[in-house]
Amino acid sequence: MREERRRGFFRKGKKRQCVFCKTRREPYYLDLETLEGFMSDTKRILPRRVTGACARHERRVTKAIRRARFLGFMPYVPGV
Repeated sequence: MREERRRGFFRKGKKRQCVFCKTRREPYYLDLETLEGFMSDTKRILPRRVTGACARHERRVTKAIRRARFLGFMPYVPGV
């Protein structure tokens, strides 16, 4: 019984590869279409486990999103 519950606990299949490592590009604060993919509908920055980005590029994506928000290219909240 206990084994049946734990069967689906471990994720099977390939691990998701980082988009930026695959395409050899870097996150840029003016590339708004790419940065939108790393944000939720409520304009929150999605974590690594959801986006599949590596740690290095997740930090750079976060920095680019924050920079774009500060300069007024992206909203902080939805509906603006």
